[in-house]
Amino acid sequence: MVYDGIVAARARGADVVIVDTAGRLHTQVNLMKELEKVVRVIRKQMPDAPHETLLTIDATTGQNGLIQARRFKEAVDVTGIVLTKMDGTAKGGIALAVSHELDLPIKLIGTGEKMDALQPFDPAGFTELLFDDGLIGTKG
Repeated sequence: MVYDGIVAARARGADVVIVDTAGRLHTQVNLMKELEKVVRVIRKQMPDAPHETLLTIDATTGQNGLIQARRFKEAVDVTGIVLTKMDGTAKGGIALAVSHELDLPIKLIGTGEKMDALQPFDPAGFTELLFDDGLIGTKG
């Protein structure tokens, strides 16, 4: 599918091709191998691609998210994080651990299911949310 997508994009003069590989768990070895193959297929068509590889992390994910991110970064060259489900009660603390440990920037956050619900990550706003909601205690 990725090959056909790139061919179609070129034929239409598109500047961007988005490949969604959702539904892969780091514990499913065959699907992780398939993810590696997707990157190989892309590079056969465009040797300098992919230009961006974003790992989507559910804000409700606990410590398992760090293990998941490590496995994905081992399989493909992850360049950043998309943190989803920030519209609920989750605060996405695992994204900070993943970002710090794997040296990956948080690039986008999702606060809903519509296109306009995907927004650039605002570190100051995120930090304020953590402190204001009492998730990180302060003395004084």
